[in-house]
Amino acid sequence: MSRDKDIWKEIETEQKRYDNLNTGQIINYNKFYLYSIIAHSTAIEGSSLTTLDTQLLFDDGITSKDGKPIADYLMNLDLKSAYEYAMKEAQNKTLITPEFLKKLNSLVMKSTGSEYKTMLGSFDSSKGDFRLLGVRVGNDGPSYMNYQKIPGGVEKLADEINKRLGSTNMKDAYNLSFDAHFNLVTIHPWVDGNGRTSRLLMNYIQFYHGLTLTKIHREDKDVYIKALVESKESESPEPFRNFMAAQHLKTLREELNHHEISEKKSRDFDLLF
Repeated sequence: MSRDKDIWKEIETEQKRYDNLNTGQIINYNKFYLYSIIAHSTAIEGSSLTTLDTQLLFDDGITSKDGKPIADYLMNLDLKSAYEYAMKEAQNKTLITPEFLKKLNSLVMKSTGSEYKTMLGSFDSSKGDFRLLGVRVGNDGPSYMNYQKIPGGVEKLADEINKRLGSTNMKDAYNLSFDAHFNLVTIHPWVDGNGRTSRLLMNYIQFYHGLTLTKIHREDKDVYIKALVESKESESPEPFRNFMAAQHLKTLREELNHHEISEKKSRDFDLLF
């Protein structure tokens, strides 16, 4: 049996256990799970905020006393607004369009974006405008898609997603979300916020299907980037799909373990004086 079939069998087993937790009956579970996804997504982009920092910021408006950059707080607040918008649109079954993706990116970059002036004109990264200049992977790496091809590339991606959006098979829906993530970040339509917006698009497709959201763990950033590079170089979605399936399985098992520990502590608790 292939590793692909093995891991999806494991995911199905753990997903059933996870679903049996009835997380909707646990106070604020879904809210804090979303906070964790946001904190990990921004951490991949360099944010110094922990999940606890993010929770205190979102719920109480409290910032830490250790001098973390204000941009890190703004990044997290903006991503929270973007997720809230995405959740609402997923309930409305909104299809993917270039304008919809621009809207997601504009929310992601609302407070940290800026205007750029080029020989071809100006664009504003806080408004979801596509870039009008070239972008490389690092100083010596390959270039992303030519800026002149971005509008057509994004429209083609949106059309392909919408063709597959009606699938009711769990594995197919997750793979669609992973493929959408990979393709959007590979096109790199914006000057900034591509990673956060691509992860949000992935989660949007999962919201759309009522699936458990996939989280990319900050500690796995290097493996995440490697999987993106491997899929691009091999011109195959499989390396990235395999990485994402493993991340999803890791998340399910972490959540199940946390629940078991919490239940045990609750059972064993005694009054302290």
